[in-house]
Amino acid sequence: MRTATYFFIFLNLSLAMFEEPAVYPLPFLVTSLLEVLCLLVFLGRLAHFASVTLHSVFWRDTKNICIMVAILLSLTDLAIYGVLRVYGVRSIRWSRIVRPIFLINFAESRQIRRAFRSIRNTLPEITYVFLLFMFSLLMFSLMALKLFGERNLQTAEGLPYFRNYLEIVFDLYVLVTTANSPDVMMPAFDFSSWYALFFIAFVIVNTYIFMSLFLAVVYNNYKKHLKVMLGG
Repeated sequence: MRTATYFFIFLNLSLAMFEEPAVYPLPFLVTSLLEVLCLLVFLGRLAHFASVTLHSVFWRDTKNICIMVAILLSLTDLAIYGVLRVYGVRSIRWSRIVRPIFLINFAESRQIRRAFRSIRNTLPEITYVFLLFMFSLLMFSLMALKLFGERNLQTAEGLPYFRNYLEIVFDLYVLVTTANSPDVMMPAFDFSSWYALFFIAFVIVNTYIFMSLFLAVVYNNYKKHLKVMLGG
């Protein structure tokens, strides 16, 4: 039963690669039949579990409720999407986001559920570090707007450079990953090489300090909560 459950969970999650927009597209009828098959297996697994469990225990278990709600939402979404498709109306399969619920909530997924609880318990404790990082990002973006916004600089494509605050926030957020480095600073560097100090300071503070701090807080809190769950 465990192997069969994991197989159909994997099949259900893998359908995202074959559904529109797909990496390897398959006809809608094929993917919908496979999804219905998976949902029927999940429903049968749930019915089997209910038959060997006291009703009061079964209905108090939130995992079972989550699985039933996920099955109902998936079937409803599939039916609505199918009807709209028949009438040529383009829509989105919003129920895809509930598919990981099956992976987390079945009784066989105890280790995955334990890791998920550790992540959930860790999130509130890393909020403060994340807020500090966002504050730093917003302040650097404001500084960039004041430094470069009034100098009428342009990118290599001829677009305005650092004149829109939200675009600056996004560009500097990408710079935290260094994915757009050094391209993002070249218009300012061409205007004056001293402006490179701004980007160097930004990378030092946000990439090397905040990201290291963020990783340390996540790791330590996750390890602490996992150790508590394991009874260590």
